[in-house]
Amino acid sequence: MPVELRKRKAPAPPPEPPAAKKQSKVSKAATKVKEVKDAVVKPRGRPAKTDAPTTNGKAAAAKKASPEPAKPAGKPEVGNTIELDGFGGEIQKNDGTTTTLKALVDESKAGVVLFTYPKASTPGCTKQVCLFRDSYTPLTASGLAIYGLSADSPKANTTFKEKQKLPYPLLCDPSATLIGAIGLKKAPKGTTRGVFVVDKTGKILAAQPGSPDGTVAVVKKIVESLGAAEEAEEVPVESEEPVKGSEEKEEKAEEAKESEKVDEKVAEEKENGEKAEEEKPAEEVAEKKDVEMADVPNGEAKAVEEKEEGEKKDE
Repeated sequence: MPVELRKRKAPAPPPEPPAAKKQSKVSKAATKVKEVKDAVVKPRGRPAKTDAPTTNGKAAAAKKASPEPAKPAGKPEVGNTIELDGFGGEIQKNDGTTTTLKALVDESKAGVVLFTYPKASTPGCTKQVCLFRDSYTPLTASGLAIYGLSADSPKANTTFKEKQKLPYPLLCDPSATLIGAIGLKKAPKGTTRGVFVVDKTGKILAAQPGSPDGTVAVVKKIVESLGAAEEAEEVPVESEEPVKGSEEKEEKAEEAKESEKVDEKVAEEKENGEKAEEEKPAEEVAEKKDVEMADVPNGEAKAVEEKEEGEKKDE
């Protein structure tokens, strides 16, 4: 039998919306007045949210709150005095011990010499460390302590030191904090060959790049100037010695004068005594002779008198 197809019923149409009521003239006027008030009077309370994204506002607030980054310090200049505390951060010696520039200066007698080199065990750097090695005694005569400084590891610098038999330590600064602080960091990465000298007070005596020979020459010149300054300070001390010698001479001369006066007085007393003896009257002399003759026997006394009378006749 043939299948009969039934048609579906079409869905009923949606109901029509109710017709809007017509506003009266009074209601229309009230609506317009309300719209004008809403436009003129500002709403109290929180301001309405804007459609702009909030991320921009947060970024601006964060920018205001965060402090401005510190400007990098300029290169050190000769004659300036630096604050040694914290200058250049911490570094290592080739033996692995941690230190700072301030600690090295405190350990020294007159200051610190830092000569920088790009890489350990390279030809130019080998020449430089050997020049400082050969001049080590005269360069340290004024009390300066010498250190090599590079970005090499402690192991590399220890090998370098032992191979070249260096009498001074090598400093390791892989992060280049001290190298940058003394103005010898090469951009973007690396170390400029140069020399930096600072005294016990933090005064910069040298800060400049240079060749292996040039860095040694700079330190030699500083050592000569320090030696001349020490000699100038010693001059007043030497000038006091002649003054002391002249004072001693004057004291000795005064003592000699006093001794001469004493001798003169003794001689004068002696001379006066002799004159007094000469001026004694003849009677005292005769009495003395009579006393002396009284002790002599009669025969001998008579012989003596005869002898004296004979002498008088001869005269």
